Amino acid sequence: MGTINQLVLNGQKFLEDGNFDDALGYFEQALLLDQNDPDLWNFKAITLRSLGRYEEALECFNKSFEIDPRDKNAS
Repeated sequence: MGTINQLVLNGQKFLEDGNFDDALGYFEQALLLDQNDPDLWNFKAITLRSLGRYEEALECFNKSFEIDPRDKNAS
């Protein structure tokens, strides 16, 4: 495992490249290190949505909002 920032950067790169499975893995690793970061839940949700896993994505979006109801980055 790396630092959260490095994991997120790797995840974002894979997300941008359309490699959603690998992106998801990085965001899940980051969440193992910090489950209270709404941005991490949001990244995971975006990735799950991209994979067509809509119910799981909605759960992650809701978790992001639960942590920070004013999170303006949540999609």
